[in-house]
Amino acid sequence: MIDAHIHADCRPYEDFKNMAVAGIESALTLAHDPLRMSTSAVVLDHFYRILENDFKRAAENGLTLKAALGLHPRSICQDYKLVLRKLPWFLDQDLVIALGEIGLETASNLEREVFRIQLEMANELGMKVAVHTPRKNKREVTIKTLSIIEGNIDPSLVVVDHVDPSIIDLMADFEGMMGVTVQPQKMTPTEAVEMLEKTFGEYGPERFMLDSDMSSSPSDPLSVPKTVHALKMAGWDDKKIDMLSCKNAAQFYGL
Repeated sequence: MIDAHIHADCRPYEDFKNMAVAGIESALTLAHDPLRMSTSAVVLDHFYRILENDFKRAAENGLTLKAALGLHPRSICQDYKLVLRKLPWFLDQDLVIALGEIGLETASNLEREVFRIQLEMANELGMKVAVHTPRKNKREVTIKTLSIIEGNIDPSLVVVDHVDPSIIDLMADFEGMMGVTVQPQKMTPTEAVEMLEKTFGEYGPERFMLDSDMSSSPSDPLSVPKTVHALKMAGWDDKKIDMLSCKNAAQFYGL
């Protein structure tokens, strides 16, 4: 299994062992806003923390970790342009395989500009991108998010994450991947199975990947294995379950 979206810097050492014991072999940790990101120095130190600490903690427990780095919409500091200038260097590091987590939170003009710049950067580099969708005003903001994606990057490079029943219909014309986040206060394993059963016929099993988005918010490091169990109990065949919980993410990110 692969957990396609976590924030390892917020999690205790023991979580990585529990994930590995439950059958998760690898995970992608993404940049976000663990602190008050008041200056570029804080944001860049966050990037360095991911590169210098979290891979070792995961590896010591048998979990292979890769990273996505980028300027999260809640991390846009006053001197954000310095972060954007330095970002290509970080993206060139061996363990960094994607740009993210980026996107819109409130869809302010500044957020949209920073989002567009990073999409163009990823498109130029041919790099995969993990795109955030917010909890509040989710549908309205996602409509704007998809519009910006359409005009600035090849959608085959993009996974739109935290897709739930409130926005799944908006993905009809989107040609990229969709992340299904199973997390307390977002979606339960049972709710994820129900959504997938209703939409598989339209979108196909190759378009989805599972993740926990475990962070400082209420989280469950075992949400991917629990969702796999729920899929088995619902009668899904092993091939489709493997696509959702491993193969799709492995192929998309090159894990």
